[in-house]
Amino acid sequence: MALTHALHGGPDETGAAPHDFSTNGNAVGACPAAVAALRAVDAAHYPDPRYTSLRERLAAFHRVAGERIVIAASASEFIHRISAAVAQGGGRQVWLPAHSYGDYERAAQAWGLQVLRAPEPHRNAALHWCCEPSSPLGQAQEDLALHAEAGSICVLDMAYEPLRLEGQPSLDGPQRDRVWQLWTPNKAMGLTGIRAAYAIGPDDAAAAPLMQRLEQLAPSWPLGTHGVALLDTWIGDEAQAWLAQSLHTLRTWKAQQRALCESLNWQCLPSDANFFCARTDTPHARLAAALRADGIKLRDCASFGLPGHVRLGVLPPHSQQALKQAWTRAAASAED
Repeated sequence: MALTHALHGGPDETGAAPHDFSTNGNAVGACPAAVAALRAVDAAHYPDPRYTSLRERLAAFHRVAGERIVIAASASEFIHRISAAVAQGGGRQVWLPAHSYGDYERAAQAWGLQVLRAPEPHRNAALHWCCEPSSPLGQAQEDLALHAEAGSICVLDMAYEPLRLEGQPSLDGPQRDRVWQLWTPNKAMGLTGIRAAYAIGPDDAAAAPLMQRLEQLAPSWPLGTHGVALLDTWIGDEAQAWLAQSLHTLRTWKAQQRALCESLNWQCLPSDANFFCARTDTPHARLAAALRADGIKLRDCASFGLPGHVRLGVLPPHSQQALKQAWTRAAASAED
C-alpha cells in the first residue's frame, strides 16, 4: 500500500476554518482548569528532566507502578520512538488495522519495517498497532484481545478513549496490563495545540529492556512546562468532572449531527466516539474548495482507505447548520 501523507485537521494555509469538522478535539471548548494551569505556568525555567512528580501522579491516577510511565512529546513522537526501538531490536514487521492513523505507517517505513495491514495475518509482526475507539471509524476493534495476547509488542492507542460516547472498551484491566497504552489527553481537554502524551508499559518484567531503550531514545525534556501543566491538570478532579459533563453535551450534539447528515442523504457509519464517518451523496473532493470558502472543513477519508467518505468531528448545532447550508449550495452549484 502506497504511503500517503494525510493532512491533520485544523488550520490550513488560509487559517482556521470557522466550522472545522476535520479535527476531533472536544468541541465543547477548552477545559477551564487546564487553561488556568497553562496561564500560571512558569515558562522561565526548565521542568524537572525526570518528571518525577508528574510520573507519580500519572501512575497514581492509573493505579500502576511509576516505572511503567513513559513521558512523550506527543503521540506521534512516541510512535516514531517505539518504532525505532523495535527496529533496533531486530524487529522486521509491523501490523496495522485496515484503516488507521498515518503515522503508524510513516514511522514503520522510516525505520525500514515491513508493514502488514489487516486482513493480512499478524503472527510474525514484532509490533502491533491497535486503536479503540478506532481512527477514523470510532469503532471497537473486534480482534483487539488477540493482539493483546499475541506475545509481541502491542500498542493500544487510547487517544479517543476519554471521548468515548458509546460502547465499552474491549479489554478489561488485566488485558490492558499486557499491552502498551498510549494516552494523549489534549483532544479531550479541547487543547490540541498543546503537545503532550505518555505511555503505560505492560505489567511484565519482560518489557523492561524495551522500557529502558525508550528512555535512552528520548530527547532531553520531551515535555516543556506547558505540556507538564496539561498532563498534570487532566488527571485532577476538576478537569475530570468537566470532561464528564462535556460528554453529555457531545452525545446530544452527535445525535443531532447524525440526523442532519442523514437529511443530506449521507450514509452514516456507527461510531462510539465524538466523530463518525459518512459516505456522501456527492464526492467531497468536488466540493472541498467551495465548502472551505464557506468556512467548512471536512476530513476526506480517501487517505484512510475509505474513498467516498468523510470524517466529521462532532460540532455545536450552529456549525451543523452551517454545514448543511454550505453543502446544499456547493452540491447545487456542482450540478449546474
